[in-house]
Amino acid sequence: MATHLSDSRPVTGDLTIFDWATGPYPARVRIALAELNLQSRVRFVSVNLWKGEHKKPDFLARNYSGTLPVLETPDGTFIGECTAITEYLDALDGSPVLTGATPRDKGVIHMMSKRAELEVLDAVSVYFHHATPGLGPDVELYQNAEWGFRQRDKALRGMHYFDAVLSKQSFVAGESFSMADITLIGGMIFADLVKLAVPAECKALSLWYHRMQERPSVQNRVSMSEPSVVA
Repeated sequence: MATHLSDSRPVTGDLTIFDWATGPYPARVRIALAELNLQSRVRFVSVNLWKGEHKKPDFLARNYSGTLPVLETPDGTFIGECTAITEYLDALDGSPVLTGATPRDKGVIHMMSKRAELEVLDAVSVYFHHATPGLGPDVELYQNAEWGFRQRDKALRGMHYFDAVLSKQSFVAGESFSMADITLIGGMIFADLVKLAVPAECKALSLWYHRMQERPSVQNRVSMSEPSVVA
């Protein structure tokens, strides 16, 4: 179920996600929700990226960073940043499956998720915002194309790194699906959106991504909320 940022109608669900249905960063939390079977506990509030609603005062009061997604907990706490939101959701029943059950697993998953964020997802994001029209002139108030293209090249190097990782193991952080896979999926979704192709030689990465796209949590991430708010 989804509403708009200005919509104050009562809705069911004790967790609220402020996001934009097709966004690559919101995709990370939506995939986590589906993997944890928490969809029934969530209502979605649509924040229009293309209109810059995430930079407006009413949204900044919820998240100082002006980024999506944001989780509102039952006690009214606002949690930004995809990693933090995923860790919260994964800990709700006391049996984490996405962020690691042992100290070793937690460390490796967090490390690999951070690498996926820095080396691919965030790099593609900078390329989008600086070396393409991005969200348009009303939102993109400063652009540095040279920096954007450098980050594009960083993302391609990151793809080669993860190709090497995935040539040796089934998932980003080992032999189980985890938050690290979700983060890299977000990066690949963003790369698709900006038409940044995976290098042809990165066969292991391409095969992994094909497998990830077959997961229901990935396939249904957008339709998780009402189609009427998707553009």
